[in-house]
Amino acid sequence: MLGQPTSRLESKLRPEEREGPVYKANKDAWVALVRDFRESLEKVRQGGGPKAVERQHKRGRLTARERIARLLDPGTEFYELMAFAGWGMYEEWGGAPAGGVITGLGQIQGQTWMIIANDATVKAGAFFPITAKKVIRAQTMALENRIPTLYLVDSAGVFLPLQDEVFPDQDDFGRIFYLNARMSALGIPQISAIMGNCVAGGAYLPVMTDVLIMTEGSGLYLAGPALVKAAIGQEVNSEELGGARMHFEVSGTVDFYEPNDEAAIERIRQLIALYPPPRLAPWAEGRKEPREPLYPAEDLYGLIAPDGSRPYDLREVIARLVDGSEFLEYKGGYGETLVTGFARIGGFPVGIVGNQRLILKKKGRIEVGGVIYAEAADKAARFILEVNQMNIPLLFLQDVTGFMVGKESEQAGIIRRGAKLVNAVSNSVVPKITLILGGSFGAGNYALAGKAYAPRFIFAWPSAKYAVMGGAQAAKTLLELEVEKLRREGKEPSDEELKELYERIKGRYEETLDPRYAAARLWVDGILLPHETRKWLIRALEACALNPEREPFRTGVFQV
Repeated sequence: MLGQPTSRLESKLRPEEREGPVYKANKDAWVALVRDFRESLEKVRQGGGPKAVERQHKRGRLTARERIARLLDPGTEFYELMAFAGWGMYEEWGGAPAGGVITGLGQIQGQTWMIIANDATVKAGAFFPITAKKVIRAQTMALENRIPTLYLVDSAGVFLPLQDEVFPDQDDFGRIFYLNARMSALGIPQISAIMGNCVAGGAYLPVMTDVLIMTEGSGLYLAGPALVKAAIGQEVNSEELGGARMHFEVSGTVDFYEPNDEAAIERIRQLIALYPPPRLAPWAEGRKEPREPLYPAEDLYGLIAPDGSRPYDLREVIARLVDGSEFLEYKGGYGETLVTGFARIGGFPVGIVGNQRLILKKKGRIEVGGVIYAEAADKAARFILEVNQMNIPLLFLQDVTGFMVGKESEQAGIIRRGAKLVNAVSNSVVPKITLILGGSFGAGNYALAGKAYAPRFIFAWPSAKYAVMGGAQAAKTLLELEVEKLRREGKEPSDEELKELYERIKGRYEETLDPRYAAARLWVDGILLPHETRKWLIRALEACALNPEREPFRTGVFQV
């Protein structure tokens, strides 16, 4: 155990251990994994590729990433969210890097803004199903955290071959305009700049924002010239139908007409400078001066095996994330497979709930790290009530294999006590941020604020594995089903065939465990490298701080 519950965390990592075989093996495995993810991210950031970038430049337009870079305050960083959206998807259509839209948090004129920018190098910025879902997720973050939002519009509209997956459902294209209206009603600033195409239903997005800017050569219309001719027989050119000057001088739809991207970007910055600073959440008003942890974040690469094969002390992770490595542990001697306590991150107060990965000897029995036992569920539920009473954010550190099973666990009321934890997480009203360090399996994902439990932000390390159960267990279950099917067909597989079938099933299943698979489908908002985690958590807390409102905390029927 690291130090006393009320004292600064003291790392048990000795200098000589950094030269030991376990530390080096962990670090080597991380080096390969980090390289793989960085290469993947670089591929994503190429968008539609050099030729598509060249076409954009020939039109006199900047790319989406170039526009964002010029918008940000000098020396500040763009915190890109959902970069892996669409990864490995839509291959039959040539793919959709980053889902064809770039989203993230940036500082403009000293204020935090959510930026949503269509990437016209990817299928002319057309909306794939994942594009709409990504925009909706970014808007939802903005709505929940009251983040001002900027839309850089350059899109050909819905990707027609997949229109049935983009258009009709609750969380499809129409939800974007619904959220525009809801955000406006809450007083969340929204600015749009049309810097290319804006056609069909997508034309409503910029017009429903507070301010609309449009550049020369851009087009804004419900139906383009060809469709107008086909529909009503009228011949009209693009400029007359929906050009920037027409909308500025004739229809009155556009508030600011700009000759090019550079002028539009400058206009955006001028407008944003006029907005007053936001009112902060009460828990953020008392922010202290941030203090760096006592121990280097790079230690995380040696302390933790990325494949989850070795136990580790979660307090070693916490000691490298929190201010001054100070952690006030709550009920430290009870329900020890979950660690709970208070700390500051970037000067902000937080409550932390995380999975302990050590193997623990407790009252004559052994408890396995990463498993939620009945006592741990009780402790975490009670802690979440306390954090809501204090009105400070919650940080969940997931590396969970699930709830404990078996006769003793059932007799101890694991379902009842687990339900209590799920209830507390579900009804918690303080900002929740979730970070998946390793496993995120089964009901453990739910109990520790998985995506279904509305965390304001949910991140994962490259070591994360996200599924109902682990690969080996799932493969054995699926193998049994497959063998039973073969036997019903009168076939009895040989030992060699069984082995081959098992490996094939396991390989296919483990492809879905890769966090890029989860990130592609927006189950996580970003994949963070361990040494960059603290700065991301601080940025997420700064975003959460923009919402000063608080709902009343109620749990309904609560299992006791």
